Formats: sequence, structure tokens, C-alpha cells
Amino acid sequence: MTRTGSLVNLAARRLGAGVIGASDEFFGEKENLLRPGPPAARPGTFGHKGQVVDGWETRRRRGPGEDYAIVRLGAAGVIREVVVDTTHFTGNFPAECAVSACGADGYPGPDGLPGPGTEWAEIVPRSRLAGDAENRFAVADGRRFTHVRLVIHPDGGVARLRVNGEVMPDPRLLDGLSLDLVAAENGGTVTGASDRFYSPPENMIAPGLAAVMGDGWETRRRRGPGSDWVEFRLAAAGRIRQAVIDTSCFLGNAPAACTLLGRDAGEPGPASAGQADETGSVAGSGAAGEAGSGQAGEGWSELLPRTPLQP
Repeated sequence: MTRTGSLVNLAARRLGAGVIGASDEFFGEKENLLRPGPPAARPGTFGHKGQVVDGWETRRRRGPGEDYAIVRLGAAGVIREVVVDTTHFTGNFPAECAVSACGADGYPGPDGLPGPGTEWAEIVPRSRLAGDAENRFAVADGRRFTHVRLVIHPDGGVARLRVNGEVMPDPRLLDGLSLDLVAAENGGTVTGASDRFYSPPENMIAPGLAAVMGDGWETRRRRGPGSDWVEFRLAAAGRIRQAVIDTSCFLGNAPAACTLLGRDAGEPGPASAGQADETGSVAGSGAAGEAGSGQAGEGWSELLPRTPLQP
């Protein structure tokens, strides 16, 4: 699940995002827009519709108009940045693009959007695109959105679409329920870590169970004193009743033990990028204030003492 700083890709397929409609996908399927890995190129590989492309590509327009694709976000939230990636599209990328978004209840299809009481809001005005590049656009609108619509002028190919922002669940769906406060889909995020050598700590709070070792967090082998640690900003301040430390798929490289620390760092509420002190926080295997010590620093309380773990 890709991230930019403390922002999460709201259009990540692992969160449940999907491309629910497109005007045309003659050369490249619309679903390619949300593929998790970087775009690939296979020059000289042809199918029954021409060169095989790793992206969404429409046919050439012979008249007025433009093409579009509609994406249901995997997690609703506040959008801070849109990335329109045209990697490997050189002579066939769109000249310009625009992005709009809306907030809808339930799971409407493309014909039901934006729906009664909602409208498409322009979050990226019509802008020029560069070919074979990650085109990044900052978003200033601070409202909560559930869907985005990418419009390309007039036609062409886009390899990937990333919608980076902050998760903001619908509180009506959580009323009266126990909540995983650190889950990315509920608004949890990673604010710091001692090591990201093999894989990012954000994997630990991604939806679903790990299928392989690469779905978790793995550090390089420590040859000196101290411990590795990761700090999380919780979705909101809460009363922690249970913690699950899952070492699935880690056999000869699982940690021997862990410690869990917590603190109340202020009133609950969404925090802006890079600000970790607006909600409750939890740190594992050492707090950020005393990185690698494994001891509670200033403001931190021990929730779980040093506890052995099994592979």
C-alpha cells in the first residue's frame, strides 16, 4: 500500500478501491490505473489490439470531447495530492487532465454519481501533463470525498493514478463498535520508524492478513545494542483493550520480544501531514523519544511489558 510521507494512497486496491467506469479502454484496461507496483514496459509485445500497455489507454479521438475514468476510493478521506503517472507513455499521453471528486453514501454505480445532494467538485483544474513522468498536483479542498473522476484531454494513456490523503471513516458506520485504532482503513498512520530496509512499517496496518513475508515490516539485522521501533498515530484517542502482534510468515527472522508503549498526545481529530501530536499514539519496541531503548520516555506509559514472541 503506497504512501507519501504520512499520507496514504486512498485509491489503493488493497484498501478496496476500484475503477467503476470509463468512457473508453480500447488499448489499455481501466483497472491498470490502480495496480500497486510501478508501471512496466514490454516494447514489441503486441496483442490483438496493438502494443500491450501497462496502463489505461483510450483510442484516438477524431472529434471533440474527452475521456474519463471514475474511481471509488478504498477509504474515504481528505485528498491532499493526486498523482497522474504517465510512465512509458511518450507519444500517446494525454495533453491535459482534470480531476474532480464527490462524497457519496453507500456504493453507487457510475450512473448514480454524484447523486442527490452531492456534486462533483474540481480538485485539480485542467492542467498540462508531461509524458513518461509522475505528474503531481496538490489539492487544497479539505472536504471528505469517496470517489474521484479523472478526465483526460482529449485521449491517450495514463499508467497509474494515486490519490494521497488522510483517511476519514464515516462515524455512523462505527457507532457502538469496537475499533482497530491503528488500522490504516480507520485513519491510523505511521509517524516514525527506526528502520525501513527490507519493507515499510505501513504494511503492518494494511487491511487483511499477510500472505508472504513482504507483506510485513522487516528491518536489517542489528549488530549493536538497542532495539528497532515504530511509532503510530492512532485514528483517534481511545481506550486500548487488546493488542495483536502478528509474526505470520516470519520464521528465522521474527523478533524475539516486543514492548508496547502509549501516550495521550491531545484531543482526537484528523492531523495534518507530519504532525503526530494531535491524537493518541502508540509505539512498539521502543518509543520515538528514546529510539531503540525499549523504555518509556517522557509522556509514554507501558501498555505491554517486554513480552516474548513466537515465529
